[in-house]
Amino acid sequence: MPDTRIRTLILGAGAAGMMCAAHAGPGTLVVDHAGAPGEKIRISGGGRCNFTNLTTEPANFLSGNPHFCKSALSRYSPWDFLDLVGRHAIPWHEKTLGQLFCDRSAKDIIAMLRAEMDRAGADLWLRTEIGEIAHRDGRFHVALTREGRDCRVVADHLVLATGGKSIPKMGATGLAYRIAEDFGHKITETRPALVPLTFDAAQKAVFAGLAGSSVAARVRCNGAGFEEAVLFTHRGLSGPAILQISSYWREGDRIALCLRPDLDLVAHLRARKAEAGGKALATILGEVVPKALARHLVEDWGLSGNLADQSDAALRQLAERLEGWMLAPTSSEGYRTAEVTLGGVATDKINSATMGSRLVPGLYVIGEALDVTGWLGGYNFQWAWASGVAAGRAIAAA
Repeated sequence: MPDTRIRTLILGAGAAGMMCAAHAGPGTLVVDHAGAPGEKIRISGGGRCNFTNLTTEPANFLSGNPHFCKSALSRYSPWDFLDLVGRHAIPWHEKTLGQLFCDRSAKDIIAMLRAEMDRAGADLWLRTEIGEIAHRDGRFHVALTREGRDCRVVADHLVLATGGKSIPKMGATGLAYRIAEDFGHKITETRPALVPLTFDAAQKAVFAGLAGSSVAARVRCNGAGFEEAVLFTHRGLSGPAILQISSYWREGDRIALCLRPDLDLVAHLRARKAEAGGKALATILGEVVPKALARHLVEDWGLSGNLADQSDAALRQLAERLEGWMLAPTSSEGYRTAEVTLGGVATDKINSATMGSRLVPGLYVIGEALDVTGWLGGYNFQWAWASGVAAGRAIAAA
């Protein structure tokens, strides 16, 4: 079979890859091993896709170079993506903290991206495996197996948009890292991010009675802090605040929980002492945090008696313990449930305006494959859109 000659080959039909294809100009082919495009989009946000965040700014991203993301994010903002969503008449709503979701289904976003690809004339090959990749005579020679049939594609531009290692059951392998390394790029250490944290067997036994309990908390670790819900599970800790802090946590670190940061705990406990001093301390705590958690803390901290039995100094000490409860997770649930991968292709040899390689002309890296990781709440999708547009526009102008 003769080689298929094209202008641009994009590896990966995810958020970044499809967005890039919609802007890369004619002669663009997107390939993916899956049977449908945008599978991570489809399952995101409980099936409704938290597609961007109105508060997006560079501070919401982790990277070896915190300045790298600024150019792309400034040139394609959440408002630009909202304009696209509006043109496709996709209904949406805002939840807390600037998070935007589809009213109906994440499939609306996938259909929108496919329509934009069709408008741009981009082709899509699914159920396609990627084989040997070579760069010679200024072009990329890529061996593919499409639905069991071998073929070769020769392209002027090659875009790595295969994501990271998160959710391997959907086929994530870290392929982009291996390809980038073959072309001389370094890989920043990769780790599961936006992932639940787990306890060892002894801790699981201690906290077993708390499974299913959720509490508002400010969680801190290694200089970072997030104020959202914390959920106790059979394996350890989850909930938005824990997923957020997991990007900063490392094995051996402790995390600090400030329970009910919305309350002045000392003032609240004093007021309740005046109003209902005869009630048991566990009962009063059960008004502040889930009852199961209140019982656990009273037992674990050796507290007893009624609220009236507690001096003001004792109430201050109790409030301090509630505001600085230290826990020591031992691991995370890993890539199996991680929403994204921390780390990736190092940005030092990538042009921040175009996502193009400084080592190999015509090579581009976008989305999660790069060492740019957003917070929970739509930021990683916004990075996918922005980096995909940056690369697509650069390719179209080349």
